[in-house]
Amino acid sequence: MRVRADLDLCQAHRMCQGEAPAVFGFDEAADLVTVLQEHPAESERPQVAAAVRYCPAMALALEEENDE
Repeated sequence: MRVRADLDLCQAHRMCQGEAPAVFGFDEAADLVTVLQEHPAESERPQVAAAVRYCPAMALALEEENDE
């Protein structure tokens, strides 16, 4: 899986950081989310999915990658 953040949509609510703190950080200077792990471990999937689901700005995406 791959985590994406659209920084043009991010409104700095920080919900993602609360849901998946190992995957999402925050850049205070830019007032935007940062992706700490673009390819998090499978064990982080429930937390990342919750972060994507609860983002008020819909700025996050979880993409599946093919292992071909």
